[in-house]
Amino acid sequence: MEIEAAKMIGAGLAAIGLAGVGVGIGNVFATTISTIGRNPSIQDRVAGLMWIGFALVEAIGLFALLVAFMVLFG
Repeated sequence: MEIEAAKMIGAGLAAIGLAGVGVGIGNVFATTISTIGRNPSIQDRVAGLMWIGFALVEAIGLFALLVAFMVLFG
């Protein structure tokens, strides 16, 4: 197998983690909307936790993208 083909396959496998990030972000926001819909008075407390959860999930996506680029261009 050529080295370029192996790099492309490795980068593609590393980018699979981005699909999980999309599901995770959707889950964070769906749960927040559901929680605020059930109890609107809790919105101030839940919103901060939502953004923390979003940032953590997004960080995993950035790590997966970074690994893909490192495999592809490294």
